[in-house]
Order: sequence, then structure tokens, then C-alpha cells
Amino acid sequence: MVGDAGAARKGRSHVSHDAGEDHRDLGRDLLHARDDGTASATLPALIASALPASELHPYRDHVDADELRAAAARARLVGVGVDEVLVASGALDDQTATRLLARDLGLSVATPNLASLPDNPAVAEAVLRTGTLVIGTGSGRPRFVMAARGRIVQRLRRALKRDAGLASRVELISPVALARRVGAACAPSFAAAATGRLVLADPFKSASTLRPGRIVGLAAAAIGLPLALLLALAPEMGLLAVQAALSLVFLAWIALRFAGCIFVPPEEPLPLLDARSLPVYSLLVPLYDEAASVPWLVAALSALDYPPEKLDIKLVVEADDHATRTAITALELPPHMAEVVVAPVGPRTKPKALEAALPFVRGSIVAIYDAEDLPEPDQLRRVVAAFRAGGQKVGCVQARLCIDNGGDSWISAQFAAEYAGQFDVLLPALSALGLPIPLGGTSNHFRRRVLDQVGGWDPYNVTEDADLGIRLARAGWQTRVISSTTFEEAPVTRRAWIGQRTRWLKGWAQTLLVHGRRPRALVRDLGPAGTIALMLLTAGPYAAALVHPLCLALLIADIVRGVAGLPCTRMAEVVTSALTYATLVTGYAGAAATMTVGLGRRGIRPGCWTVASIPFYWLLLSVAAWRAVIELIRRPYHWQKTEHGAARRGGGGGLRSSASAPPRPRPEGAWS
Repeated sequence: MVGDAGAARKGRSHVSHDAGEDHRDLGRDLLHARDDGTASATLPALIASALPASELHPYRDHVDADELRAAAARARLVGVGVDEVLVASGALDDQTATRLLARDLGLSVATPNLASLPDNPAVAEAVLRTGTLVIGTGSGRPRFVMAARGRIVQRLRRALKRDAGLASRVELISPVALARRVGAACAPSFAAAATGRLVLADPFKSASTLRPGRIVGLAAAAIGLPLALLLALAPEMGLLAVQAALSLVFLAWIALRFAGCIFVPPEEPLPLLDARSLPVYSLLVPLYDEAASVPWLVAALSALDYPPEKLDIKLVVEADDHATRTAITALELPPHMAEVVVAPVGPRTKPKALEAALPFVRGSIVAIYDAEDLPEPDQLRRVVAAFRAGGQKVGCVQARLCIDNGGDSWISAQFAAEYAGQFDVLLPALSALGLPIPLGGTSNHFRRRVLDQVGGWDPYNVTEDADLGIRLARAGWQTRVISSTTFEEAPVTRRAWIGQRTRWLKGWAQTLLVHGRRPRALVRDLGPAGTIALMLLTAGPYAAALVHPLCLALLIADIVRGVAGLPCTRMAEVVTSALTYATLVTGYAGAAATMTVGLGRRGIRPGCWTVASIPFYWLLLSVAAWRAVIELIRRPYHWQKTEHGAARRGGGGGLRSSASAPPRPRPEGAWS
């Protein structure tokens, strides 16, 4: 796999050089035509301007005159080609639009069989990005197979006028047919390249180069042996030293949460963006065993308030997930949605699937959604506004996640409260302070060029979102958290919750080990404040979950001794007990405060039992944390599937009555 990825990188530079040398002007036009820069013209000037007659001519005999005029007006308003409007509206299908354009330009239509398509991921990605396949780059003049749309058509028309012999060397193909052909031919190569991309670029930032069992063993020996010796020689002082060190970490982590409660996020102005200035926006939606989700998902994504001509949605499915693929085929997808099939090469994880699908996207902004997500309709516009307001240093925008089935069970209520504390309290404060942010697994929006620069997702990290957030910060990119919400489904059973949380905690451990194995480089990249924040956000809650049962045991032991009339008499015992009580009480208080403030910002009041049962929820966290340690050693790259399908979901956020909405059929999920 790594060898294939290495060959891909070499192939990338070779193709770029040949194509540029043999047909420099046309290639430059095509590449620039794929750029989604914004226009500065005012709206009245845009409406007054007229489209070239040549742009309308191919479709005059096949589209009603009124519809063609409406399409031309929308093309001027949105800043796209009239052909893109006709296809997006359904007036013409992709193949018919290509055939009509080819006839108007005097070109032939290529067969979908592109026998000369190279099985090289770098070359194939260049073909997808430019919409052009260059054939015969040897001594003869090259031929071109082009998926021309919008502004590319006008550049091609001008090129044909300049070079009378060019028409004999150009064939057209529909963009859908080109993508399908590239996908069918190169899916294994894309998957192999996705598997090796990050490890080739920077092996020390990939979880694939970790040896978790060895690291855990060495850490246990390095810490455990001196600790055992200390406890054997001076048990009271040893226990006090351990408790003091742990309390320092926990109290700092809790202080960060209290600080988030005090911070009040500023109001965000509504985005006032005209359609012409909006960039092309790509959405990647990884699906696995989600056949029943497809209709709901398509409906949710269709409700987004964004010009469909500039929206590029990819439903990413595994090649052997026949049920989901059948569901997609059975449903007539809108023209701006398409299926991307991922070959079973490398680890079967969500980040590998995302990385393998990335070559197919064409937007300058790329967002991730899960199968059960219900984003607010204006979220994409808000993200564009946030990128523009934040400037060029903002590489990612994270929307807030909210659980909308919190009333289904005790565990889903706890999950909803925890999410409110995380996404409505803690992350906005971290964003405002410019500290590293462990991203949520969905509704994160990236500049495409930034994703490429930092190496994309790590296919071997089972919480790829947290890892990618840290790598963005280390590369100097800022992450903004906006108030737009995506509603999600929480697990409704303890078993499903423990499985999901085990994977999350295992991934946090992977992330901590990956970035912590070169501490000097980490401090250099993040600075002291960023490094401390990273440790508190990852090691703090993980260590708290691991030792929480021990702290409870010490508390219970003190209570039993007090009842038995055996109070603490030694100073070390008194201080140890005091630290234990302080850590537990402030920990529970910090969790209660963040969940109360977070839910309060959504106009929701947590129930008394939800707050009172926090200690029991933390005990479940401890179970998941210890399971994560075992899995980290035995199955570091295993992806624990999250169970979906039992939730009854509402249209709003948070803790609602479990009877307030009828059950919505959902399948068992895979990645989210």
C-alpha cells in the first residue's frame, strides 16, 4: 500500500509537467476555471449583464424558452454557467447536456470506457480536479477527454476558435460519467494511497507507527516500579504524592471547564452573502450499514440553504456494503449528490473512507456529516461567513453538535447534557482563547487546501477528528466554533454507549501518544499554553476516568472508618482524604455546572436525576476507559460500530419528553 502511495506521488509531478508542456494554455484555462474565487460586482450590474448568446445556443431547441430565460437569469445571479443551472434544476440530465454541448461545439462524445485511464491515484485525482484526461503525451500531439461545464465551456470555445485543429483532438464526457469511470478504475489505488498518505508525509504524526502495547508496557514500568517502591517504603507519603499529582491535573482540567461557564460567546451576525460570492462547497457523508438512513439523510441535506449549482455532496460507501448501495440506487438522487465507492483496502475505518473519497470533491470548502445528522439549513452560509471574518489563518470551522433524543433514556440524557457542556460551553471558550480544539466527528468544515497541507485524516486513528484538530493547531491553523447547530442521535442503551465511548477514549489515547512522543516538537508547534491545554483536554479526562473508582473507594473507606470510630489521625492521611474529597466534589460540580450552563444556553433545564446521577455516569466512563486501555494493546485499529436505530428524535435540541415524537426508523450505524 505504501509503495503504491509513493508511486502516486511520483506520478503526480510527472503528469503535471507533461500536460503543462504539451498544452499549456488550455491546461491553465481549465485549472483556473475550476477555481471558485468570488466576484466583486454589485448585484444590479450582474442582473444587467447578458450571457453570451453562444452559451444559450446549445439548449434552445430542447428547453422551453421561458425556462431557458429563467436559467440564464439564475446563472447570472449565482455566477455559474447556464448549463450548470439546467442540470441542477433537472431540466436536462448530465448526459443530455453533454451531448447537446458537443454537437454545438462540433465535438464528439467520448465513450464511458476510457481505456487509457491510468491506474495511478495522483494522475486520476488530477483528471477529476481539472475535468480533463490527457491522452498521448509522447511525441505526438495530445488528445483530450473533457468534462466541460460552466466557465470551462467558454474557455474551451475560445480555445477551439484559436486552434482550428483542436476539435479533432477533443472529446467531451459528462462529469458524472467521468467520475464513475475514474472511481471504477482507481478505487483500489485511491484506497491504498489514502492508507499511506499521512505516514509517508510525516510518520511521527500517524497512529500506524505506534506500538501501543510496548509504549503502555514501558510507561507502566517507568511509572509503576518507582511508585511501587515508594508505596512500599513510605505508603502514606507515597499515596499523598500520587493523590497530589493527580489532583493538580484534575483541578486544572475542572478549572478550564469553569472558565468556559463564565465565558459568554459573542453574538454572530446573520450572514449576508449573495449567491454569486459563495464558493463551491463539498460535503462528504461516510455511510456503512445505513440503508434505512439514506432517505432521511437526502432529505436533510436537500434542506440546506445553498445554491445546488455550487453544492457537491458525496455519499461515501464501502464496496461490499450492498444494502446501502442498493438504497442509494433505488433513490433518485438530486444532480448535486453522487455515490463514491471505497475499495476494501487498508483499515476499515471512517477516516480511511474520507481520505479515499477526497479526490472526488471539487469544492474549496469540505465538510463532514454523519448519516444521522440534521444540520440547520443556513449552516453552510454561516461557515462561509466565519471563514471570511476570521481571515486566512482560519483553517477549520466547527459547528455545534446537539443531541435531540435526550429524553429516550438515562444514558441519552447524560449524553445530551455532556454534549451541551462540550459544544456550547467548552469549545467556544477554547476557540476564543485560540487554544487547540479536539474536533467533533461531524459538522467540521475545512478549507480543502488546508486539509491537503496537513495530510488529511489518519486512517489508523479511531478518533480522527481529535487528531486532525491537533494537527491543524500544530501547523498554525486556527479553528472557529460557530453557533449553528447539527442535531445528532445519542446511543440509548448502556451497551451501545460503552462501545462508542471505548473507541473514543482509545482514539484519545492514540492521539496523546502520537503527539506526545516528540514533546519538544509539540511545545515548539503549540507553545506552552497550547501544550498544557492539549494535555488537560486529553490526558485529564482520561486519567480521571481511570482513577475515579479508586477515588470513590478511598472516599467510601474514609466513611466506613468514620462510622467505625477510626478517624484519620496522621497528617498524611488527612491531606490525602482532603484532596480526594476536593477532587471528587469539584469534579462533580464542574460537570454539573457545564451541563447546566450548556443546556441553559439552549433553553433547557436538566432534571434533578440527571445531575444527581453524574457519579454513576463517571463510573461507566471508567469502565469504558479501562476497556480502551485493553483495546489499545490488543486491537488498536479496531473500529467499534455505534448502534443506531432505537432513538425517537425531535426537531429541536436536548432533553425532551421521550413521548414527544414518534419513533423514526433507523438502522444500526457504523462510524459516527
